[in-house]
Amino acid sequence: MTRRDPNAGNPQALGDLLSRYLVRSGLGPKVEAASVIPEWEERVGPAIAAVTEPLRVNEGTLIVAVRTSAWMMELNMMKADLMRHVNAGKTDGRIKQIVFVMGG
Repeated sequence: MTRRDPNAGNPQALGDLLSRYLVRSGLGPKVEAASVIPEWEERVGPAIAAVTEPLRVNEGTLIVAVRTSAWMMELNMMKADLMRHVNAGKTDGRIKQIVFVMGG
């Protein structure tokens, strides 16, 4: 027996609909994890953001392009701190790993 949505046919806020869909589909954690990309500069600061570009999130791994090998070495040493910054305030969609790659 299928349950009918009590709100079916009634106007609803798009944000509410989207939120319910994300919960039902299991996509909520992936969307939360991917939110690190537009928030990158805010989370890591302007100096690091100026020499990096977050590319994508895949299965909890954040791929970040870095401009120079010197910065890549520095960022690898700072990885634990960066993980704390990118995961601050997140619940389900936490980044499990950051991988730095050389990029333009």
